[in-house]
Amino acid sequence: MQLKHVLRAATALVAISSITIPALAQEDTAADSDRTLETVVTLGTRVANRSALDTAVAVDVVSAASLEKIGIGELNQALSVQLPSFNFPRPALNDGTDSVRPATLRGLGPDQTLVLVNGKRRHMASLVNVNGSIGRGTSAVDLNTIPTDAVSGIEVLRDGASAQYGSDAIAGVINVNLREASEGGSAGVSYGWRETEYTVPVNTPAAGMGVSVPASGEISRERSDGHVVTLSGWKGFALGQDGWLTLSAEYKDQQHTERSGFDVRQQYPTPVGGGFDPGEAVINRFNAWTGEPELEQSTIFANAGYNLENGVELYGWASYQDRDTTSAGFYRRALDDRNVIEIYPNGFLPLISPETTDASVAGGARFQAGGWDMDASVVYGSNEMEFTIENTLNRSIGPSSKTAFDAGGFKYSQVVANLSAVRGFDVGGLASPLNVAWGVEARQEMYEINAGEVDSYINGGVTLPGGGPTASGSQVFPGFRPANEVDEDRTAIGAYIDLEANVTDAFLLSGAVRAESYSDFGETVTAKISARYDFNDMFALRGSVQNGFRAPSLQQQYYATTSTNFINGVPFDITTFPVTDPVAVALGAEPLDAEESINYSIGAVFRNGPLNVTVDAYRIDVNDRIVLSENLTSQDVRDFLQSEGFIGSGGGRFFLNGVDTETSGVDIVANYAFPETDFGKFNATFGANFNKTDVTAVPAIPQLTALPSNPVLFARINVKTFEDGTPKDKFTGSLDWERGPFGATVRAIRYGEVLVPSSNPANDYTIDPNTLLDIEGRYTWNERVTLSLGADNVFDEYGDPAPASQNGTGNTPFSGYIPYGSSGRFVYGKAVVKF
Repeated sequence: MQLKHVLRAATALVAISSITIPALAQEDTAADSDRTLETVVTLGTRVANRSALDTAVAVDVVSAASLEKIGIGELNQALSVQLPSFNFPRPALNDGTDSVRPATLRGLGPDQTLVLVNGKRRHMASLVNVNGSIGRGTSAVDLNTIPTDAVSGIEVLRDGASAQYGSDAIAGVINVNLREASEGGSAGVSYGWRETEYTVPVNTPAAGMGVSVPASGEISRERSDGHVVTLSGWKGFALGQDGWLTLSAEYKDQQHTERSGFDVRQQYPTPVGGGFDPGEAVINRFNAWTGEPELEQSTIFANAGYNLENGVELYGWASYQDRDTTSAGFYRRALDDRNVIEIYPNGFLPLISPETTDASVAGGARFQAGGWDMDASVVYGSNEMEFTIENTLNRSIGPSSKTAFDAGGFKYSQVVANLSAVRGFDVGGLASPLNVAWGVEARQEMYEINAGEVDSYINGGVTLPGGGPTASGSQVFPGFRPANEVDEDRTAIGAYIDLEANVTDAFLLSGAVRAESYSDFGETVTAKISARYDFNDMFALRGSVQNGFRAPSLQQQYYATTSTNFINGVPFDITTFPVTDPVAVALGAEPLDAEESINYSIGAVFRNGPLNVTVDAYRIDVNDRIVLSENLTSQDVRDFLQSEGFIGSGGGRFFLNGVDTETSGVDIVANYAFPETDFGKFNATFGANFNKTDVTAVPAIPQLTALPSNPVLFARINVKTFEDGTPKDKFTGSLDWERGPFGATVRAIRYGEVLVPSSNPANDYTIDPNTLLDIEGRYTWNERVTLSLGADNVFDEYGDPAPASQNGTGNTPFSGYIPYGSSGRFVYGKAVVKF
């Protein structure tokens, strides 16, 4: 849909709403909805007591109550059903990404949205997504390390804000506000599972296989799996007369889901005398996991504050999470050369089991000095993943191979120190005090990779029965080698100034400038100016323009791993190289520089009693996006490396700058509080996002373009993933009802078209638009005990499966590009007791 058509539709929506809906209003009350836009916000402005509807940029506020009205209790999932521009796909068969799934805002990269907790920068996950998921090549904050009960609300700034908050804020900023309570609390338990049926195409089996498939060429399965038990709660404690402590905890136990297709391939070696699979063999042809991983997770969060007699306010928080996840790789058939028949006579499904530990601690003080409201803080955070590979083997060791391996892992940590100040100055000629805010920030980041046990990466020398070579290391996920180990760090220092004032009663103007210096790539300066004009109490226009940046992550600069690939039957060690590695340098790698952006936005705010509508159009141009290159393993690349002295190198891939994109779109958010009637109280919300991304430039390196095969650094699949891998449009709508002790929520989310690209355009296929409906009913007894029953995806919708021709194994009928996952209906019950 063209941008001008969207703007016309949005304008019509505002006009129609202004004519028709106010006639229903009986009183002038703000909407008490999932997106409470009249709530005072701290994000996007440093002026106290400014609501989301009064800001010069788009800010959503998602309440704690709305986060609980969903069966799948994850912050990322809750935001994805509330906010039309926020998407949280649920990829499978993607190694560690199955455990730490990336989310996107406005179709940009997961690492281009800054995440704050209580206004302070949150640490990233140590994982870098290197497989074929949305967000390939990125490392992002894992919001699912924060339990829902620890949250009082979430602010989402849908506008670039690098000049205000620093690196990563190209698409926007998410601020998670923690619960603050000195008394009260609740405890809850929820139980849910997937009750579903799905249909997938089936490949035609080879003649003589003894496998029958339906004449329709499709097969349907009923599944009842993915059981999830969650125990959660929070409690507020008084610390003397002037302090408080809020503790939150959560335990989750989740079983995996399995949505594989029907594998009609020959499974066993051809027996003597010919034929295919032996008749006596018991073969499970649904032999893969595709869906949700197994997960056991324990989290605790503490948030505290204390007011001293001299007016100083102390605050701090701490968290710890331990997450054990198990997901699968691709099935190895009994006849597969990667199998050792003495160990797995029926083949095997290798399992990837990372253990993730996430921790944070923060402390700070707010005080006054010289008329300034000051805030000083120090925040530490770390995220570590250690990989165990199970139900597998090292083929090169042979029948004596172990079946479980410690494959090593990685860790990311950061320390952030802040000092900020805010003060209002009376300036002649202005309609309000001039709000002046300044601050300085120092940040140190650390990243390390540790090697796995020797058997997880060595080549034991055992060859195939015919004498051919075998791959090194544990199947599906070779361990990190000593040569892959890194221990790197960097520092960054930044300073900003932020000015905001009402020039007239109707005209709000603000601006910010920020300078940062990084020890690894240098300096950057960003600026932003935003404005708002209120024509009357009902209608305002707002807009902003700014430049932004995102610093290359340590993960992108130093991630390294090695695996064995066979090229024409010859094994080569294929490495993901750090940009400083001599092989990467020979291939043209250069030190990574910051991504740079120019952001434009213009929007309108309309409110009339219980109705409010915001419409915001945006354009985001990003230059020098950091991407992971294609595998560079062609014969002429290997010959080139050999001529450079790298004997035996099979090539590989590395991170590089050079992709330019243009993203444009429109966000529409509307809230309406119906007048209370004998039937109860109703609140409605509606949201829409229209988004389009174009790749305008891709990287090229002279060393490679001169080669005969002209290797491509960023190929068609990755280009089309940027352009069409997320929904072109998304609509959300919900209706909340309350009457006495009863309540209910009905929510619908329509996801637009998504393309699943192939290197051959003829093999592309489209995931058609789809609408998912969620329903929850609640009953509260004695104002303390609330019982809820509900279902997410009530009508059990699935994205279009891959054509049989694109799923030769039968193992992977559903693409990881499907924006709502591929597990079907989730049925649940919850009980919460307040005390």
